[in-house]
Amino acid sequence: MAQRPLNVGLIGGGAGAFIVQPHQRAIFFDGTRRVSAAALHPDPKIALEEAKNWLYPIKGYTSYDEMIKEESAKPLGERIDYVLIVTPNHVHFDPAMKAIQAGIPVFCEKPLTVTLEQSDTLVKAVRDTNIPFCVSHTYLGHWTTRFARFIVQSGLLGDVRWVDSYYLQGWLADRAEDQGVIQAEWRVDPKQAGASCCGGDIGTHALMHLRYITGLDVTSVQAHLETFVEGRQLDDHFTTYCKLSNGGKALVRASQIALGHKNDLGIEVNGTKGSLLWRQEFPEELTILLPGQPDRTYFRGSVAPNDGFLGDLPEELMAEPTIPPGHPEAFHDAFARLHRCFETDVRAYEEGKPWNDDGSRYATVEDGRRGIAFIAAAVESSAQGGGWVDF
Repeated sequence: MAQRPLNVGLIGGGAGAFIVQPHQRAIFFDGTRRVSAAALHPDPKIALEEAKNWLYPIKGYTSYDEMIKEESAKPLGERIDYVLIVTPNHVHFDPAMKAIQAGIPVFCEKPLTVTLEQSDTLVKAVRDTNIPFCVSHTYLGHWTTRFARFIVQSGLLGDVRWVDSYYLQGWLADRAEDQGVIQAEWRVDPKQAGASCCGGDIGTHALMHLRYITGLDVTSVQAHLETFVEGRQLDDHFTTYCKLSNGGKALVRASQIALGHKNDLGIEVNGTKGSLLWRQEFPEELTILLPGQPDRTYFRGSVAPNDGFLGDLPEELMAEPTIPPGHPEAFHDAFARLHRCFETDVRAYEEGKPWNDDGSRYATVEDGRRGIAFIAAAVESSAQGGGWVDF
């Protein structure tokens, strides 16, 4: 018998917001989830008007307080099954806490919060209630990212010595915040974005990719947060030299003034046996470099076990539903894979069954907290002129 679709409630996403659109497409991707309710804007009148003019019929609410209160009072099957928070950074903590307290799972855009204290509070609340919580680090949803994780953590590259994880953009190379670009206006405002613009916005993606693929953590940083555009309060260029938990080293870097770069997230892992290269602008492929051998480029959908480098491959990795090779997966597919994995845990939670948020399928609340701790340490280090800061 077919399962009922899960109902999702949006918090934020009105007035031309970008990130809600790939999310809502991903929610509908499998036919097992749907957006049913929304509090789309902080102004109650605009929130209702935006809901009325949404792409398809949804229940509009004047605020997320109203939505959480009314939806949580409904019986299971009629209420929202999880919330999706797509607001600016400073409006992540409050709705997330209120949803948790109402017993509603949370899918939250990154970064998790704007302060470490808020992140600690969320971590405790999630653990006390044992409720599903996903931080939306989109690029973990690429199949090749998961393949890279298997390669590195299986030891096929040997011990990790060095990692270069980066995210380069050029869209803030001039004062876009003065040109009516809403996405720029709040990102450069410390009251809305937190202590870092570039680091918090995309540097956290680079950090998460390093941690997810290698299974290692950053233990201390030597950071430089720089502002190249005159008059801007927050960084638009972010560079951190890092010590890793296995004794290796890494560079986690990001820039939003790198003209010509679009959404150039990439990672290179150098081990004692070989190297791995991956870029999300070419999300279907992954390259392995081995000494004395031709480079190996693997394409999603065309990976086979026991090829002279790979051994046996995990059934769950190979069974992941994908379209045939040559029909490219990309950004929306990555979002959909995260929502698909989160749906599995939400259903288990609602049925009172065990579920597993070990960080292998999506970023957890602890991962989100680690990102905020990283930013806090980087800000402290930069203020000291680049001194080492442990965290």
